[in-house]
Amino acid sequence: MQGPSDAERLAWLRLARTDGVGPVTFAELLNRFGSARAAVEALPDLARRAGRAGPMRIPSPAEAEGELAAGERLGARLICACEPDFPQALAALDPPPPLIWTLGQPELLDRPTVAIVGARVASAAGQRFARGLAAELGNAGQIVVSGLARGIDGAAHEGALETGTVAVLGGGIDDVYPPEHRKLYEAIAQAGCVVSESPPGYTAQARDFPRRNRIISGLSRAVVVVEAELRSGSLITARLAAEQGREVLAVPGSPLDPRAKGTNDLIRQGAALCEGAGDVLRALETFGGFRAREAPHYRAPPPCLSEAEGAALRDRLAALLSPTPVSRDELVRAAAAPAPAVFAALVELSLAGRAELLPGGMVVAA
Repeated sequence: MQGPSDAERLAWLRLARTDGVGPVTFAELLNRFGSARAAVEALPDLARRAGRAGPMRIPSPAEAEGELAAGERLGARLICACEPDFPQALAALDPPPPLIWTLGQPELLDRPTVAIVGARVASAAGQRFARGLAAELGNAGQIVVSGLARGIDGAAHEGALETGTVAVLGGGIDDVYPPEHRKLYEAIAQAGCVVSESPPGYTAQARDFPRRNRIISGLSRAVVVVEAELRSGSLITARLAAEQGREVLAVPGSPLDPRAKGTNDLIRQGAALCEGAGDVLRALETFGGFRAREAPHYRAPPPCLSEAEGAALRDRLAALLSPTPVSRDELVRAAAAPAPAVFAALVELSLAGRAELLPGGMVVAA
């Protein structure tokens, strides 16, 4: 894969930072227009046609250059999904994140990786297990990925500091949370790698952590959950890992401890039981690997509809949407319209803030 020109790379960053453009919409726009530059130019008209109430917030070239400069001042590096050294594991996602910021040693991202995640309010025994598991996996040649959170995440990073660990942040590459992990963050940035999908200087909000969790599972061949209550971000990471075709393992615990309910339920649902590094390494023996990286392909433009026909199709699709996710294929059947026209109309609805395109080909009302 040949790297992009400087102008296309800047446009790639602008498109990724545009309000309402998530990974799915980004991929659809790129496939439809053939380049990020062409997609950025088309955005205002697409959003207007779909009924967006106000102007679309598209970063200017100067703002994108400012983000690049901010990252460079931190010693960080931006890697776009169109670049040849974008991590293979993330490139295999459907769709991949458009870009990531990295600080430290990004070459670790293409080494064999295992994620260890779990409760923030973790037991001392759980933290000891996570620390020891990370050290054993590191000695077996695995890079340990986690989210730098309190509890299990921090313990996993500590256990793998000497052999290599990756911290994925919800905020910018310089957003250290919790603050008491500042020294741990600095050690990882020096000997491991810090990864973020957010711009430098950005402070994480609650809505950013599912996206962070998708990167954690996406970077990994297997995800091990050490402790988790029934409603926790760690279970979201496990679900994403299963959807991405990664191995999912869970550490069993006492039924009297609420922090074991999530992990025990994962085992009940078919996750592999993990009592040590040997269980993880055995699970990885059956891992089929990631698909070969493919260059973005240009999709033929959708059928040419009149203004009235396009508006009618968008309204018909908007009426079919609800808070319950539905597949794009189901919407094609329900709308009785050609698939390319439906896919294009859904992208326009997402740009207008009337729909949200989710990974896995699902759509919900915005």
